[in-house]
Amino acid sequence: MDPVATERLKPGIHPTYSRLLCAWLQGQGYAQTDIFSGTRLQWAELVNEHRYLSLDELSRLIRRARELTGLQGVGLELGCATSVSAHGPLGYAVVSSATLADMLSVLERFVSIRIRWVALTLTQEPDAVRLDVVETVALEDCQEFLHGALLGTFVQMVRAVMPNQTARLAVALPFSEPGLLARYSGLLDCPMTFGAPGFSISLPRDLLAMPCLTADAATHRNAIRDCEHQLATLQRGGPLSQQISIALLDQVGEFPTMEVMAERFAMSPRSLIRKLKAEGTSYQQQLDAVRKDLALWMLQETAMPIEQIAERLGYQDTSNFSRTFRRWFGQTPLAMRRDVGA
Repeated sequence: MDPVATERLKPGIHPTYSRLLCAWLQGQGYAQTDIFSGTRLQWAELVNEHRYLSLDELSRLIRRARELTGLQGVGLELGCATSVSAHGPLGYAVVSSATLADMLSVLERFVSIRIRWVALTLTQEPDAVRLDVVETVALEDCQEFLHGALLGTFVQMVRAVMPNQTARLAVALPFSEPGLLARYSGLLDCPMTFGAPGFSISLPRDLLAMPCLTADAATHRNAIRDCEHQLATLQRGGPLSQQISIALLDQVGEFPTMEVMAERFAMSPRSLIRKLKAEGTSYQQQLDAVRKDLALWMLQETAMPIEQIAERLGYQDTSNFSRTFRRWFGQTPLAMRRDVGA
């Protein structure tokens, strides 16, 4: 399977942000059934702290939000309206920083514990410091939403630690649409450049040493410790359920049994069962979820014959695959492929 396609199916963003989008849509008057219609997601999946969403899943939710509201710039609005505490230990580490320079260092180091599709880099310039947001995965149709959400979050953080200074920020964004320009300008008071080569935020150098009004050394130490713990977990591959999901997505050929997977993670099958149960899942659930995502992706994004898709997913009998597919999506693989081609 195409590595780029596989990357879109790997978990990469904390479920908090999808919950916030759903809550915002409910605030606009949409029922939960309408919000999730066509997304193949459920609210129960988003309340599991260990259930990071893939880029493909987030894309479906963003598309649904656009279908319902017809609005652009929703990510920016969400970011601007979200409390810093919603970002977990990272948020607390930010607001308790001693200076804005310390806050930027915290963000640069720990952003991956909330979203793994971007990296932050700081560049020193003569009169400013520039924070570049670099995509580590092609965000494609999620780019504007995620860049807007990151920008809104950063502005909200600066407002929390240093009120009345956001007008001194300078923002460059890699997209340009008339509707977006008006929307962004209505939500932010800083100068913005659209259609730039990349996404960056520049801050005057004199701001960096200014003390944050919310600085708290004890809170900062505790929050940094929690961030370090989460980063170490992430560097090991994340929660066990996430590690198994990624291992299954990267699998070439037949999917391993639970016993083989347990051996791969240097534990007994009993330990694997127990640890997955503590994360609210099981090996079979992880395997079914990966098969479901791969089935849909290959059916919609490739011309691979249905028989070959079934074989790739470990179904020796195509009719068995078709029955399972119908249980997942409410229609047969052939019917869905016809709908995609219509």
